[in-house]
Amino acid sequence: MDAGLTTLSEKDIEKHRATAQSMITRIIVLEGDGGGSQTALAGTGRRFVSTVSTGSVRRTKEVELAKTVASVRPGDQLMSIPQHTLLFRARRGLEVSLAIGDVFAQGSDLESLQSKNMQSPLQGEEAARYKKLLSAAAYVAAFAFGSYLLQLVDGEGEPVNDTEEPDFLFDTAQDALKSMVAGLDRAVAGAKDESEIASRARAFARVAIEGLLARKGRFDGLGAFEDAHIRLDSDDFTLDGFDVAPGQKRKPLSMSFKKPNEIVGNHIAKYQAMRLAKMLMAYDFDRQMNPFVELGGFLFTFIGDGAPGTGKTMLIQMTAGLINEYCQVAGYPFHYENFGVDQISSYQGKSGQNCKQFVNNVINPRAIGFGTVDDIDQVAAKRSDDRASAGQQEITGVLMESFQGASTVVRGNCSFGMFSNYPENVDDALRQRAGARWLVDGPQTRDDYIDIFVLLAGKNHKIPLGQHDLLEAQVIQKAINTAYEEHSRPQEEGLKKVYERYLDQFGEPRTMADVGTYLHMIKEAEPRFTGRAIKNVTDAIKMRAMDIDLPDVWFETPEAFMHKPYEEKKAMIEELRKPFSMAMVMQEINRYADSEFRYSDRSDDAAVSKMIRDARLRERAVREMEAMKAKGAWE
Repeated sequence: MDAGLTTLSEKDIEKHRATAQSMITRIIVLEGDGGGSQTALAGTGRRFVSTVSTGSVRRTKEVELAKTVASVRPGDQLMSIPQHTLLFRARRGLEVSLAIGDVFAQGSDLESLQSKNMQSPLQGEEAARYKKLLSAAAYVAAFAFGSYLLQLVDGEGEPVNDTEEPDFLFDTAQDALKSMVAGLDRAVAGAKDESEIASRARAFARVAIEGLLARKGRFDGLGAFEDAHIRLDSDDFTLDGFDVAPGQKRKPLSMSFKKPNEIVGNHIAKYQAMRLAKMLMAYDFDRQMNPFVELGGFLFTFIGDGAPGTGKTMLIQMTAGLINEYCQVAGYPFHYENFGVDQISSYQGKSGQNCKQFVNNVINPRAIGFGTVDDIDQVAAKRSDDRASAGQQEITGVLMESFQGASTVVRGNCSFGMFSNYPENVDDALRQRAGARWLVDGPQTRDDYIDIFVLLAGKNHKIPLGQHDLLEAQVIQKAINTAYEEHSRPQEEGLKKVYERYLDQFGEPRTMADVGTYLHMIKEAEPRFTGRAIKNVTDAIKMRAMDIDLPDVWFETPEAFMHKPYEEKKAMIEELRKPFSMAMVMQEINRYADSEFRYSDRSDDAAVSKMIRDARLRERAVREMEAMKAKGAWE
């Protein structure tokens, strides 16, 4: 099948309207009887299960989706807007799914085999091939219907956990869709009121897609559909092969963007954010790979920490704004999403489900993605924190699995940033899954404070600037060189002691063995400095080797770089790459280890402060008890 974009026309969809209308009106389906009685045993909530196998017994059932939807409000003959919307979306989804089935038939041998079969029944290998393709077309139609419901049905309500997957039939596309309609009918029938209809329909679509993906390996002939890109502009519906749909329509990005020259201080964080924006634009949609992933130095996850008011939000706005600007030039879809405390749910399992949906939205390989978790210390909890909610613990587990889990695949189309004022409160294992550390400490020098005051004060005055070169200290290349040089020596007291002890014993590091010795001494002083920390350090060193400023002219037009073939983009980047030096190695080790010592010191300080406060409260309680006893008021 052609991997290019296929646009569905209304003419192709409308010809299936009568069939779709009949499906939501009344269909007859065969249902399996699992042997369970429909009557619960008194006082148990369980059902009687026969000891006689009835797995092969199937019975017919009438399914009238329109009546089921209308019966949710039995006192009103006229359907409400949510009821009518669901029924219309179901019919429209059936039309679209049948049209997509036609697209699959045209792109495979199915259409020609159907013509032959109409003239005379097929025999032998052709008959077997015809049957396989019919089942494959049925699978495609069912998947398209589930994806349509998931993308087009809007519903936010209580989580639904009792939805069952449909009793799939894959004889023909119509049989598959009838089984999907029967499953949707069963899901909607459990709705208590109209507000629950949409959430139950979405839950059914999600369960159905999971069931379909689990059965995908059983079908031959689906390969032709893997790279299909189907688009229906009137419904804002997109189907990219068997990629799981995001579950909601993409809304235009609306946020207040910041320019790099509007951020004062935070030189390393600002510089790496600017490089990250360009790095993401090297992603190749055909290969679904980024040359920076293959060459090393791609930033998949990072954590930014700093005191309140130092510019973390502005850094997010700047990064998202740069990526959005480059994507508009290239014509690429861009998805930004923030996961916050408002998505922590009191319902069991819902918080983890929300977090997984957030991750899936961002990692969608058909778009450039940027995801942020602001105030990560409030959203995700330490696993040892018994005061944290179950929802926070679920989020911690999902983020750990998604960022560096067994099934994590880094394509290079997206990046995740975690931000916090108190990173020491983040679970150690989750924090170490952040490949880079950005210290967001805001303006630091006298020049920084002059620059930020002049920028924020505006121009509605005639006060002279004085003896100062405005924004000279913010020239990025000059500032970044100074910032990196500061990390040639450790900044935190704990690491300074390790470094001085190392110099006394071994002198300046010159070999790889010297570096390994230094790392081992850090490990002895800070147990959190594990093998994953070493991996993050080496990734940061590779990133410094790729510390190349991709020319701005590459991003002014799509043809200059972004739309070039993968191998050509890779070669252009390789030409700019340079080997890393011992100075870079020591700077990155100190930069990363400084952050671990900083987090550890803060955590220890917080624990000590709590112990001191508890001791003072106990002493105060003893004094007040003695005073009450002296007055005779203590009983």
